[in-house]
Amino acid sequence: MVKPFKRGIKLRVIVRVLFVCMGNICRSPIAEGVFRQMVEGSNLGSIIYIDSAGTHANHIGNLPDARSQITALRRGVDISCIRSREIHPEDFCKFDYVLAMDLNNFQNLLALCQELEFRDRIQLLMDYAPDLSEREVPDPYHGGQHGFEHVMDLIEVAAKKLLVSIRERYKI
Repeated sequence: MVKPFKRGIKLRVIVRVLFVCMGNICRSPIAEGVFRQMVEGSNLGSIIYIDSAGTHANHIGNLPDARSQITALRRGVDISCIRSREIHPEDFCKFDYVLAMDLNNFQNLLALCQELEFRDRIQLLMDYAPDLSEREVPDPYHGGQHGFEHVMDLIEVAAKKLLVSIRERYKI
């Protein structure tokens, strides 16, 4: 694997991306894993920081849902090291992109963000895939494996376009 920096030159993180769903065990860990793999594959892992969180504290410290892990692993993405966490108020100033999986979590994030200057950082992930008809990444938790596959499909498209957008914006 090619290192993203030359010996003696240290790069610093310049972009921080946070993916958010409700419990941080299904959609946002998949998005974190998919996007991390894309970023590292582009040799940008040292300058783009990636994390995920949930708007509800039901699963703090838990592994991603087994169905999420299976779906991701089938496509070469290992998310087994991710542990769920709840979003914190400081995340809004820490992250450049706070990407909600659906409108419900988008509204929850807006309500949690006390600093008006940071609200423009909150977006729907699917805003990066306007060519798709779906505006939200649906919650697959109460469904079958097909729902997780569909979530993965949507996330892969949006994450790819998110990376293109970040590269253009930051000239990286």
